[in-house]
Amino acid sequence: MTPTPTATCTVTCSDPEPAGFIIPDFFFNDFHYPFQLNPNCYPVESASAEWLCNEAHLVEPEKSKYISLRAGYFASAVYPHADAFHLRVCSDFLSWSFKLDDWLEIDRYDVNDAWGVRDCCMSAFRDPINFQTERYSAKMCKSFFGRYMETGSPGCVERFIHTMDLWFISAAKEVDNRAKGHVDDVESYIELRRDLSGCKACFALIEFVNQLDLPNDVVSHPVIMALEESTNDFISWSNDIFSYNREQSHHSTHNLVAVLMIDQGLDLQGAIDRCAQLCKSATQRFDENLAILPSWGEEVDRQVAIYVQGLQSWMAGSLNWSFETARYFGKDVHTVKRDRHVKLLPKKPL
Repeated sequence: MTPTPTATCTVTCSDPEPAGFIIPDFFFNDFHYPFQLNPNCYPVESASAEWLCNEAHLVEPEKSKYISLRAGYFASAVYPHADAFHLRVCSDFLSWSFKLDDWLEIDRYDVNDAWGVRDCCMSAFRDPINFQTERYSAKMCKSFFGRYMETGSPGCVERFIHTMDLWFISAAKEVDNRAKGHVDDVESYIELRRDLSGCKACFALIEFVNQLDLPNDVVSHPVIMALEESTNDFISWSNDIFSYNREQSHHSTHNLVAVLMIDQGLDLQGAIDRCAQLCKSATQRFDENLAILPSWGEEVDRQVAIYVQGLQSWMAGSLNWSFETARYFGKDVHTVKRDRHVKLLPKKPL
């Protein structure tokens, strides 16, 4: 297969920068999957935040920054039926992933560093008991994944490890692209983003929290894979809208909004609106595939129904959390939710 070429982009434009953009109404009035919040939310949120600060050795102002992300609330929104033990594992994983995501996307520009993190963390996933390391990121993997393996079925353990490896590989590719000034075209970006979103590992956690053991022929079925892909796309494209402001302030072009502007010549609001259309299309694809979901027998069908509900919870929960966390809109988050207007942040010095 001939690899899809990437474009090297230098953006030069005499037009004035836009002051901001409007978040499309679809996310507030047309989204139809139900939202539930796990009743274990607040004690787990507090304990997980303390774990992150201790394990990552955070000091102010980073400590307050990561507490304000509300990873425990996020986990409670996307895994609403998990018990306290399983919810805590998910919350710690999400806390770790936020810190690692920032470390790779904002702080590091050397692809060798990214591969080094991958090798260490993947070793921790494969043997969280015996693998020894001094790297904070991998020590955190040992902590939460050791607990994951206590109750996770062999299938969901293997799926988590495999999909995390896909994430690390795509993250290293993005670090390399950024260092070289490459910007993918839309098709290439979409392919990369489906691994880099981290959603695939998060879907393995749906099995983990619900104590499911889905057979391989179910997990690999085209309809199940289509449901996962449409869920992944909705989460990724909506996140690209919500995170665009923060990322553009760091000069990042790893965002579908930026890629659409560069590759298809759209203005900012046009690219935002196009992303929202793709989100709506993703939910339509989900519903179409749900309508043709096959049967595998009573017990497997019961597990599949729980898994599909977990995918819906991920779409609804990620959307709700985006307007509860300070990660994307800072102290203006509730104003943005009310007015839908996002004022662009100034770009940070290079």
